[in-house]
Amino acid sequence: MLALEGIKVLDLTHLVPGQFCTMILGDLGAEVIKIEAPSELSAGMRIHMSPQGEDGRLEAATNALNRNKKSVVLNLKLEAGRQIFNRLSQMADVIVEGFRPGVADRLGIGYGSIKGINPGIIYCSLSGYGQDGPYSSVAGHDVNYVSVSGVLDLIGRQDGPPVIPLNLVADFAGGSLYGVIGILSALIARGRTGLGQHVDTAYVDGAISLLTWFANDYFFDGSMRRRGETWLHGAYPYYGVYETKDNKYVSIGCLEPWFWENLCRVLGKEDYIPYHFVPEHGLCKPEGDKWDEIWAYMKQTFLTKTSDEWFDLLSKENVPIAKVYTFKEVFSDPQVLHRQMMVEIEHPTLGKVRQVGIAIKLSETPGTVRSLSPLLGEHTEEVLLGLGYRSEELAELRHGGVIG
Repeated sequence: MLALEGIKVLDLTHLVPGQFCTMILGDLGAEVIKIEAPSELSAGMRIHMSPQGEDGRLEAATNALNRNKKSVVLNLKLEAGRQIFNRLSQMADVIVEGFRPGVADRLGIGYGSIKGINPGIIYCSLSGYGQDGPYSSVAGHDVNYVSVSGVLDLIGRQDGPPVIPLNLVADFAGGSLYGVIGILSALIARGRTGLGQHVDTAYVDGAISLLTWFANDYFFDGSMRRRGETWLHGAYPYYGVYETKDNKYVSIGCLEPWFWENLCRVLGKEDYIPYHFVPEHGLCKPEGDKWDEIWAYMKQTFLTKTSDEWFDLLSKENVPIAKVYTFKEVFSDPQVLHRQMMVEIEHPTLGKVRQVGIAIKLSETPGTVRSLSPLLGEHTEEVLLGLGYRSEELAELRHGGVIG
């Protein structure tokens, strides 16, 4: 048995954060039906569509974001397409959409409309600023959301501009993961009340929530962290990144005094032991000749051995150290492989296909990769026949551009 077995999800998302959200639900056992627009209506969105034709099999197979999903092509701009979606909604448990606020309502498939035909529906909307408020209709992407949330201002060197942290913070953490949390919470609540609800997930809200611990000082006494100046920014030598002899890097995370002491003893620098964390390190940069000396020594010393040599030496001495990996190195690391964070799935024509594994480890109902990503519209006929449509009806719908 799978944790979400029996839960049916309609996936209306077309951008990556939404696809990642529904991928997690599918990995945990939900039946996910991906609703996609006909290709002729998706100009400029090719990167987000399922591939077409047999030539697209490899592209689909290596795209983990749409694994464990079925693809149904449905033209929601036509009344007949909306009627089909409503029939699908009647048997669904969850709907996830990533339109800009107001679009789903204009299409006639917003939460209010669907709730009328399925009061138990869990309807999750993923958007940048949320479904209401003065910014709700403002266009944006991750870089904008981490700006408004205060995240971007905190990332980078003290003497440089903010550094964009990929689209991990707002899109994938603030949006995708908070969306999953909201959906699962709403499903638990429905089990108690019998009622569905709207899960309004804003990427900005999630990003701000991730800053909870860092905002405590501001709410306490008005003090603010500054980019590149605190212990967690790499401003202090006990928590940072160092270049090694082989032109690679290692990270050192000696936040606790005993870890710093272990490192200093290995390096033969016991006189550096007292220079460790004090409360002001959380808000300001180091000052003084001694700190300059420690920095210079650490940088020079780490250049004397390779990253492998430093890892082998310091990990055995109870020093928090890790090698800074490329993708190639990540997916050959023994810990990563042991935790099955790279999986190989057998494809009937392509052989073994590699994908990122499942991060949520459940002891009794573990997630699985049951199917690889589909081609565009691969399951349209299967799903609609399951709704009770006849083959001749499907032919008419296809001729009319309603399905594909």
